[in-house]
Parts: sequence; structure tokens; C-alpha cells
Amino acid sequence: MEFQVLGYFGGYPTAEAGTSGYLLRSGDTNVLLDAGSGVLSALEKVLDPLQLDAAVISHYHHDHTADLGVLQYLWQLKQGPRKEKVLPIYGNTQNPIEFATLTWPGATIGQPYTDTAPITIGPLTFTFMRTVHPIPAFAMRIEEAKTGKVLSFTADTRYFPELTDFVRGSDVLITDTNFLNDHQGVAWHMTAGESGKLARDAQVGRLIVSHLPQQLSLAKLQEQAQEAAGDIKVTLASNINHLEMV
Repeated sequence: MEFQVLGYFGGYPTAEAGTSGYLLRSGDTNVLLDAGSGVLSALEKVLDPLQLDAAVISHYHHDHTADLGVLQYLWQLKQGPRKEKVLPIYGNTQNPIEFATLTWPGATIGQPYTDTAPITIGPLTFTFMRTVHPIPAFAMRIEEAKTGKVLSFTADTRYFPELTDFVRGSDVLITDTNFLNDHQGVAWHMTAGESGKLARDAQVGRLIVSHLPQQLSLAKLQEQAQEAAGDIKVTLASNINHLEMV
């Protein structure tokens, strides 16, 4: 399994990069994981979006869905060979109005997922866990059938202990890491130290911190996450601009 970061900021894009989005590849299967602002343009630099097999959306906040509409228009308007007649877009049904928008007739079709049963897309099996966030959001554990390799993605969430068992032993863990350790007040996202602690406690192979803040020191964020993670390698999502192996 390979992955590529397409966007890594939380909340809003900058001139440098967009918000959350990732490309997963296994064999000839291509899956878009979240579709934040700027993600479609980043995707088009590395893959014709008509060659996607599916998209999977963690939740319906705009910084994870802003490019879904234009992706639907592309599938409606662009001519050329495509992997699927219509693109499946997987989302939760706990926000029924938003789930309904995943279907654009003749272009995309909404497909439901829950935290009670896995889904399979090609050689990839997705298992979901409800996180702690103001709207329904779901972490994902993604396992490749042939190799048994696992990539886990916390999506947006505050820290809660049950995440540890869900991501345990993952080869790569991508965490929502929006705050430095001295953050005060309500936190619907993890601090750098909490991401590092999660990685250490779950004994993952590698930690990638994403959903990054625009106006804080990313070097300090990485340093704090690394200190809490111990010997586990910590990488900023902003430093990944090419396909990497899980």
C-alpha cells in the first residue's frame, strides 16, 4: 500500500497547501481519503481523478469536504476512460442531509458506512470508529489484504483512550494534530503530545502528524510529538509530497 498527502492544514487552506486529503494506492486500486479545499488540484498532479475507485469521507466539516462538489462536476463533465461508471463516495449516514449530497446523478453515488461493520474496496478493508468531535466523525483502520500492512487515520478528534486499541500496531498512523501542548480551553483536536502518546502507547511503526495549524511553529509541534512518541519516527504531513510505502 502507498499513500500520498494531498492536503494537510486544518480549517482553511493557505497559498502553500490545502486542507485534509490523502491518496491511497494498492495495486491498481486508487482511493481518495477526504477531499478538503485544494485537494482536487493536488490529486490531478499525480492521478487522473477518473481513475479513482472510490472516495471515503471521515466527516462533513468543510475542510474535509470542500472539493467534493467539484470532484462530482469533474466526473460529470470530463471525458475519458474511468475506473467506475459512477464514483462511489463512502460517508456516514448520521448526517442524512450531508450524506444525500454524496450522490450526483450520473457522476457519483453515496455509499454508507458504520462503525459496526467493515467495508472492502479492492484489496483494502476499512474499519471505522466514532471519534469525539462536534459532529459525527470516524477514525479509520485500513488493512491491505496481500501484505497485512495497516494505515490508521484518526480523522478529527480530541484525544480519548479507546483510540489506542483501535490503531494498535499500525504500520503508519496519521493523527489530527492541531495544537501545541500548552493549548488552553476546549480542544476538539489533539495536541502534539497527545498524538505522540497515542503512537507510543499503540506501538505503531511511524507517526505522521496532520491537520496542522497555520500560525504555530510546525517545528515545535513535531518536536513535542517526537518527545512523547519516544523512538517512534514522527513526520510532518507537510513534508510528504510524493507516494510513500506503508
